[in-house]
Amino acid sequence: MNLHELPSVEHLLQTQLAAELIASYGRPTTIKAIRSVLDGIRERVATNEIPTIPNRQHILDEASSLLESWTSPTLLPVINASGVILHTNLGRAPLSNAALKAIQAISHGYSNLEFDLDTGKRGSRLLHAEELLKRLTGAEAAIIVNNNAAAMLLGLAALARRKRVVISRSQMVEIGGEFRIPDVMKQSGAKLIEVGATNKVRLVDYEEALEEPTAILLHVHRSNFKMIGFTEEPEWKDIVTLAHSRGVPCVDDLGSGTLLETAHYGLAHEPTIQESLANGVDLVCFSGDKLLGGPQAGIIIGKAELIAVIKKHPLARALRADKLCLAALTATLLHYLKDEAEREIPVWRMMALTPDQIRQTAKGWREKLGLGEVVAGRSTIGGGSLPEESLPTFLLALDVKSPDKFLKELRRQQPPIIARTEKDRILLDPRTVLPEEGGELLAGLLNALHGKKRTADIIRG
Repeated sequence: MNLHELPSVEHLLQTQLAAELIASYGRPTTIKAIRSVLDGIRERVATNEIPTIPNRQHILDEASSLLESWTSPTLLPVINASGVILHTNLGRAPLSNAALKAIQAISHGYSNLEFDLDTGKRGSRLLHAEELLKRLTGAEAAIIVNNNAAAMLLGLAALARRKRVVISRSQMVEIGGEFRIPDVMKQSGAKLIEVGATNKVRLVDYEEALEEPTAILLHVHRSNFKMIGFTEEPEWKDIVTLAHSRGVPCVDDLGSGTLLETAHYGLAHEPTIQESLANGVDLVCFSGDKLLGGPQAGIIIGKAELIAVIKKHPLARALRADKLCLAALTATLLHYLKDEAEREIPVWRMMALTPDQIRQTAKGWREKLGLGEVVAGRSTIGGGSLPEESLPTFLLALDVKSPDKFLKELRRQQPPIIARTEKDRILLDPRTVLPEEGGELLAGLLNALHGKKRTADIIRG
């Protein structure tokens, strides 16, 4: 083959298809794509991978596919039919309609993010959502950063850099993504003082540790695992009383953090934010995007004098929440203030669904698909919240020849559908599928079943 037969970039740019690509993707990017395709052809010719020089149409079609792959977003909405309510890999809590509207309203134009409308002078973004948090929890002050790990890092850096922080050895947890509490603490510059044993810690262990000057006594909620068996741990309120008798402030890292009682939904009791404050702690840290049901955020509430120190620390600016987070968080907190969280916040609405409601949805799916079986199952909370806790549900079960291939086919749909398998069956849980997603879910399932093969080739018997 003669590479001289390969058309030049300029020659290809004179075609109608190239003009259309330029209109869609811009001239510089289109040229880069064409050059990339031509370079690839030269390499394949040199290694005898292709028998002939492709024509102009083929070259430009390749360039078009390349441009589409370059410009397609990698962050996509998906349908969560897995039954995991707070699915960490799927973005945790979906936002309420009010939160979505708040984001759209605040991002459409300018806002008073750091502008005082009364004085006409510079204001502080730290005020947004703070009053709501104070009103809901009774805390003296609050600060919002971009996630709970950041809240911990900032709080320790501001209050305990180069100082002792006492924590039970049983609470040295990994919080996900290979991030561990000891590592976060070390990055803050605090001196980590572990007390007790992995499975047993007593009040006397804390007493001995507090004999030396200490900046903070830290308590970390084991939100993603349980300790059972030969264990012992003093009551948190007794630890707080001890620490305060020594003049040491207490920080409670709740991890997920909830304003509602989870036991009302047939789940184990999860320590609430209000309970933590009632125990007398000085600061409470928790997430915005887990059981609170809002955007990703790290929230610190508590004593005004400590929050004031935290707000002035240089890291507060580096870790601060942006206007979209603050808008969504404010809208989410308003649901609690108006006593409408269960109705308006998706994660609580999902937890409040009854098995019968879910069964009716699953039966509707089966009727429209014309196949499958409705079976009993369990939904999980996820997101490092309420480990081993689950809720009764009903699932649509599909028998397929190759579950792994079918799951992959579901992930190729628009939008992608995330399901799970059990005993070689595809399981779809209506609990975690938003009401407005039902039509898209069924369309995706039908497309996966009736794609290039007939349904009879995919479904058994």
